[in-house]
Amino acid sequence: MRVLIFITLFLATSMEAQTIFNFSTNAQLSNWYVVDDGVMGGRSKGSMRQDKEGHGIFAGNISLENNGGFSSIRYRLPEPMSTQGATQVVLKIKADGKNYQFRVTDQIRKRYSYITSFSTDGSWQEIVIPLNSLYPSFRGRKLNMPNFSGTVLQEITFLIGNKKTEDFELLIDSISLR
Repeated sequence: MRVLIFITLFLATSMEAQTIFNFSTNAQLSNWYVVDDGVMGGRSKGSMRQDKEGHGIFAGNISLENNGGFSSIRYRLPEPMSTQGATQVVLKIKADGKNYQFRVTDQIRKRYSYITSFSTDGSWQEIVIPLNSLYPSFRGRKLNMPNFSGTVLQEITFLIGNKKTEDFELLIDSISLR
């Protein structure tokens, strides 16, 4: 019986969510920043703000002019966050029915990220992403390296780049490790 109680407590503790960022009316957005295709001459424009409920809103428009086609928001964690015991990233989001990418970086000095794509349906969704499903990518190209197995997160990114001109809006409630 003691073994069963110990196992139950261990599993409950190890599955406890660790918050990466929780949007609320008093959340500080100072570590969030926009990176658009303007870094390469493109004309896409994204922005990050909060609505009256405190949700983060990543919105803008994608332009294919001047070889453009993407917009992203990045959150640099104030301190590296341990992924020990975590197997998933959980996103609580609401978007416009478009496809987005979620990216993580385990070391800022690396030039590549670990990424995955997810679809949205216009309603509030909980998107669960297994950490080990995030594959390495640099400038849109999949790298011949193992999937994410890092022990820390230093930056997370939401990116839209569906190879078409479009407006977009992604509401974010929370991002956590589980």
